[in-house]
Amino acid sequence: MRLQGKTAIVTGGGSGFGAGIVRKFSAEGARVLVVDLNEDTAAEVAKGVGGTAIAYRCDVSKNEDVVAMAAAARTAFGAIDILVNNAGITHLPQPMTDVDEDEFDRVLSVNAKSVYLTAKHIIPHMRENGGGVVLNVASTAGVSPRPRLTWYNASKGWMITATKSMAVELAPEGIRVNALNPVAGETPLLKSFMGEDTPEVRAKFLSTIPIGRFSTPEDMGNAACYLCSDEASMITGVCMEVDGGRCI
Repeated sequence: MRLQGKTAIVTGGGSGFGAGIVRKFSAEGARVLVVDLNEDTAAEVAKGVGGTAIAYRCDVSKNEDVVAMAAAARTAFGAIDILVNNAGITHLPQPMTDVDEDEFDRVLSVNAKSVYLTAKHIIPHMRENGGGVVLNVASTAGVSPRPRLTWYNASKGWMITATKSMAVELAPEGIRVNALNPVAGETPLLKSFMGEDTPEVRAKFLSTIPIGRFSTPEDMGNAACYLCSDEASMITGVCMEVDGGRCI
């Protein structure tokens, strides 16, 4: 029960890595606001963990939605101890010049602007409470970029730099900020990363991961739980690869 008595917001919590983080946090004693653009999947995840989670619909790229989300969390929990910025999207693998402007804007809004918006509306609350933990879910794409995913790679590199800068700025106020860099996993985004989901494409992708498998929601939940728990009280500004050796 490493998160007993803690409260958390997990964006993109309705599926994939986010759902794995919600399940682990709830199992370790936290109360969780399961935030997702798809309210039905958020509700399904929240129902699956019982009374420790509440589903909430939010477009994390929109200021008014994030303002309402922060207020809902405070109303439900009284205080926000942990913020997990997990929501993310990608564009399909293609030459960088073929990605249209609307798609570029959406990737940067969801993957980067959302971190700015949640910081703007939740960090002041953490300051008032004397501390907190922020965990950004970036990607190995921000460390070891793959071709044809240039703007997605760039958005995750942005998250990594933002994590380190936030950590330095907020450390004196008792707020820790870290990130996780997963390799692709069995999530709704897997097909988008690979372009197509065939046994041949999977085998080629897996050949780049020394451990020989994709990241799982459980892998992410375990790593997130550690970094957001008091066991990691001396750890801030770390961007931890959860990638089976992909970035070595």
